[in-house]
Amino acid sequence: DFNLKNINGKNVSLASMKDAKGYIIVFTCNTCPYAVAYEERIKALNKKYAAQGYPVVAINPNDPVAQPADTYEKMQQKTKDKAFTFPYLMDPDHIITKQYGASRTPHVFILEKTAKGNVVQYIGAIDSDTEGTNPDKINYVEAAINAISSGKKPAVTTTKAIGCTIKWKKQGA
Repeated sequence: DFNLKNINGKNVSLASMKDAKGYIIVFTCNTCPYAVAYEERIKALNKKYAAQGYPVVAINPNDPVAQPADTYEKMQQKTKDKAFTFPYLMDPDHIITKQYGASRTPHVFILEKTAKGNVVQYIGAIDSDTEGTNPDKINYVEAAINAISSGKKPAVTTTKAIGCTIKWKKQGA
C-alpha cells in the first residue's frame, strides 16, 4: 500500500478505499502527449468501474523540478480544468513508482483485492490506440476488469506501456 498526497491536500492510501474490490492505478502526468491523449479515457474508466468497485487512482511520478508543468499546483489546476473525479496523487520521490516498476506515462497496474492482499492482475497500456481514433482498438483495462469481476484471470496480463519516460529526480538533488 502507499500513502500519497492528493491534490486536495489529503493523503490517500488503497486501504482507505474500504469498498473497493480492486484498483486501476494509472501512472500519468500533466505534460506527456500520450498521457494527455488518454485523459478522457481515464475519466471514462473511473466513471464506468468505480461504482463496480474498481476506482481509478492516478499517480504523477514525475519530478516537478525536472518537469515544472507537473508541480502540485499544476496538478490541482489540471484536475479542476478536466473535472477529474478520482484521486490524483504525487510521488515526487518516486518511491511508489519504483516499487511498481512504472516506466512510462501512462502506465496502468490493475490490482485485485483478495484475502491475501492486493494481487496484480494486469500491467501495461490502457488500450491499443494511443491516438484515440481507432474504433477497432483493444481495451486491455476493460477486458481485465471484466474478467476479474467474473472471477476469471484476464486473458492478457501484460502489454507494453506506450508513452513518455518518467522524469526522474537527478541524483543528489
